Amino acid sequence: MSLRLSTVILPYRRWHEGGRSAWTRAEQLGFHTAYTYDHLSWRTFRDGPWFGAVPTLTAAASVTDRLRLGTLVTSPNFRHPVTLAKELISLDDISGGRVTLGIGAGGSGFDATALGQEPWTPRERADRFAEFVPLLDRLLSEDAVSYEGDFYSAHEARNIPGCVQRPRLPFAVAATGPRGMRLAARFGQAWVTTGDPKLYENGTPEQSIQAIRGQAERLDDICAEVGRDMTDLDRILLTGFTPDRVAPLQSLNAFVDFAGRHVELGFTEIVIHWPIPDSPFAADEKVFEQIAMEAPAQLR
Repeated sequence: MSLRLSTVILPYRRWHEGGRSAWTRAEQLGFHTAYTYDHLSWRTFRDGPWFGAVPTLTAAASVTDRLRLGTLVTSPNFRHPVTLAKELISLDDISGGRVTLGIGAGGSGFDATALGQEPWTPRERADRFAEFVPLLDRLLSEDAVSYEGDFYSAHEARNIPGCVQRPRLPFAVAATGPRGMRLAARFGQAWVTTGDPKLYENGTPEQSIQAIRGQAERLDDICAEVGRDMTDLDRILLTGFTPDRVAPLQSLNAFVDFAGRHVELGFTEIVIHWPIPDSPFAADEKVFEQIAMEAPAQLR
């Protein structure tokens, strides 16, 4: 299988002031999927414009035909499975079955307290995630669902006609720990990692490769434990959070070298951020477009 190259388009621009053009250009460049972040606000973008993920993806679906669309990632921080399922089924219908749900346990950022709650501990996030994913799986696969859990409930929730994609739209589960990886192995069509966050500030690219190799090997072991064919689970690397940061986007050769080392670890999809000036994702747009158009052929 040749490497799939995808992008993340952050929802910080008004639709008619550059927002729309990025999504249509992503399709023209041949990206496999264009994702967006599902946050209420995010890091250094908190005090500037930031738009909702599902409406943005709905708009993107209306101006593209082939490009897959998705979140990278949605989390329980401000989402409930019942309402999220209804939005996803609608989005999958509008897009003609082009949606992938990237989903993760969430973090301790602005989303964690925006609804007025105290931030959950890592254990609490993992507990909620372990209930969130199986319930969402049912809601997207069954016409009517009732469920009473520790954190989430559903009472005769109707989701007719269901997803265009059957039995439901695919899940790309972000996880680095064993509990999250088990969810990826049980419910995911893909596993997502950003590498080891502890290496971002002071680690080296070589240390990052070793850490990611270790993650991939743990996932292999967990797939074996739960009886999942590991070759049936795609592996997605979201770039920009390893010690390399934006260095792979400095030239076509630099990216091909970076991507090739991760393809050797079994990754089937690599995601790069759409360039944003004066941000951690600043990059030369011409080089970015050259990578989009030429790198996949070199990585077959």
